[in-house]
Amino acid sequence: MTARFLRGTAAATLAGALALTAAACTNPGSTAGGAGGPKDSAVVGIAYEPETLSPLLGYGKDGNSKIFDGLLAFGADMKLKPALASRLPHISDGGLTYTYTLRDGVTFSDGAPFTSKDVVFTYRTILDPKTNNASRTELDALKSVEAIGDDTVVFRLKYPYAPFAERTVQAIAPAHIAAKQDVNTGPFTTRPIGTGPYVLTGWSKGEKLTFKANTSYWNGAPPVKKFTMAIIKDDDVRATRLRAGDLDGAILPPNLAAGFKDDKAKKTWTATTYDYRTVTLPTHHRVSGDTAVRRALDLAVDRQAMVDKILEGAGKPAYGPVPTDSPWFAKGTERRHDLAGAQKILDEAGWKPGPDGIRVRNGVRAAFPLWYLSGDKLRQDHALAYVSDAKKAGIDITAQAGTWEVIEPRMKTDAVLAGGGSPGDPDFDQYLLLKSDLAGDGFNNMAWYDNATVDRALEAGRRTNDPAERRAAYDTVQRELMKNPGYTFLTHIDHLYVVNDAWDGPSTQIEPHDHGLASGPWWNVESWKPKKAGATQK
Repeated sequence: MTARFLRGTAAATLAGALALTAAACTNPGSTAGGAGGPKDSAVVGIAYEPETLSPLLGYGKDGNSKIFDGLLAFGADMKLKPALASRLPHISDGGLTYTYTLRDGVTFSDGAPFTSKDVVFTYRTILDPKTNNASRTELDALKSVEAIGDDTVVFRLKYPYAPFAERTVQAIAPAHIAAKQDVNTGPFTTRPIGTGPYVLTGWSKGEKLTFKANTSYWNGAPPVKKFTMAIIKDDDVRATRLRAGDLDGAILPPNLAAGFKDDKAKKTWTATTYDYRTVTLPTHHRVSGDTAVRRALDLAVDRQAMVDKILEGAGKPAYGPVPTDSPWFAKGTERRHDLAGAQKILDEAGWKPGPDGIRVRNGVRAAFPLWYLSGDKLRQDHALAYVSDAKKAGIDITAQAGTWEVIEPRMKTDAVLAGGGSPGDPDFDQYLLLKSDLAGDGFNNMAWYDNATVDRALEAGRRTNDPAERRAAYDTVQRELMKNPGYTFLTHIDHLYVVNDAWDGPSTQIEPHDHGLASGPWWNVESWKPKKAGATQK
């Protein structure tokens, strides 16, 4: 469930209304929105901030961290390209050995040379059980990592894990700094040093992150010299500040993005995503854990109505973590909106309507709470629509808002309107989301889903590089979720951004759940070039 950045959501929520007010008053983008002339600075509004800036604790695991680089990076087309490595890896030994040759002449922003020792240090530290990295299981296949001289790194795997190269976009930390302090609490977690295109100059929690161009960056100093991420949780406030000129760009929900469509000085970017909204149905609740209730809810929910009314068409129905347009989607696992079918499932399972229309079985009322994140309008709207659809089937769900600090201790028994999604390999999302032995591990397997067939298929899918075997494994997972859905998947959401049309270079990638921080049109801000004064805007 993209655990580390879900925790990042929690960190942003901690800031609360006071921090939001402070962010609105400090005007971190004094140059934003100005008329005329080339711009060498940019200020963007994002909704969430990370919990940490240390790659050892999960920051930058999917690339685009700005402060750091990985051995490889994703291009605009999401294909891998060399970064700290000078070329793509040499794969040998039947897919069990990956050898990387490192780029010459790279230094960290403090001037220290980057070598193979930094790579080895980073991966070994992440795999250390004492390191608080919630995504450690993503490197389960890694048996060993060793340096051969200063310019070569060899990874050896326990089994042929097909997407391993995609895991080497992982940001690399400097051993000469991070190894000398507590990995979980040391100053490196908030004042990092990396090889990336930008250097962190400040982090005001709940308010903003500020960066300056790394003038010694191995791929050339970025033309955008100053970059600021203003942390603004409230959608309406982001839109207001963008309109007022405090921001150069922002992520916005569809209804607010639409308000800028006639602004000739701004451009709207739409990014297709793997970002889903889902309702966890905890196995340890006597109502939500009942298979009949789960199956009924899967049919009762009107996904297309959510896409049309909540997303205003900027998305598509979701039937699992894999989007319907992905080559990994199992055809035939779409669920129709069928209220009569939902009612029939409940009737046959002994859930009979009570005097108030809410179903009861053996004295147990078909009712449970559903938590959503305070201040997140899209989650609120999804939650309320889900409550309404469930009520029509005779299931009484009570929507409640809270911070992650309130929600997390309740996740074992209470439903949550959650988000997740990761492009690329199906292992990335499904394993952390569904594997039974990860239940209770932070934001992994939030529903405490427990399905032996799914467990076996998840292991089979990640332990072979045979495409046919992998497809069969992930088809099995998706079809099992039809039989016993531990989550009700609702929508996959397109991300909308409105950005001042002052630069050449912005673009979008296929994005994960996490958005704004590592994604957005500024995923490649280091490549932006200010438009010349008087240039025609599109």
